[in-house]
Amino acid sequence: MTITDTLDLEARAHSEHAQELRLWLRLLTCSQLIEKRVRAGLREQFDTTLPRFDLMAQLERHPEGLKMKELSRRLMVTGGNVTGITDQLVTEGLVERMSVEGDRRAFLVRLTPSGREAFEHMAVQHEQWIVEAFEGMNAKDLDSLHRLLGKVKQHQLDINQRIVTDAE
Repeated sequence: MTITDTLDLEARAHSEHAQELRLWLRLLTCSQLIEKRVRAGLREQFDTTLPRFDLMAQLERHPEGLKMKELSRRLMVTGGNVTGITDQLVTEGLVERMSVEGDRRAFLVRLTPSGREAFEHMAVQHEQWIVEAFEGMNAKDLDSLHRLLGKVKQHQLDINQRIVTDAE
């Protein structure tokens, strides 16, 4: 391990910073460390990327398929990003594009049977990596962390709603 491996976002915080800022940086660091493990695992074990996995995960939840625009919205990326990933997956036979009746410009994308099978293998391993990430915590700690982060999430949703309401 090199010195750069041990530095992370949390290293930016000092004891004089607000506790909330230090907590935020710790959350980001944990998220990035877990994501780094998942990205490496997907690359090493399945020769794929996290964006490809995420796109396939969206399609797995919608066996009937999704429009490209909806995929972009759900993945929070541009249409060009979704098109590039979809093109790769079509070439590999993992997803298929279908025309949308009544809309010549729109395409529906869905997993092929081999795409569904490939995704199922990846999803099982992905879940295992996430479980491993939290192995250092007992069930009570996990429940507490989940509940506390739920409070943070709800508070932020409330703030965001107020911002939207005030802007209108």
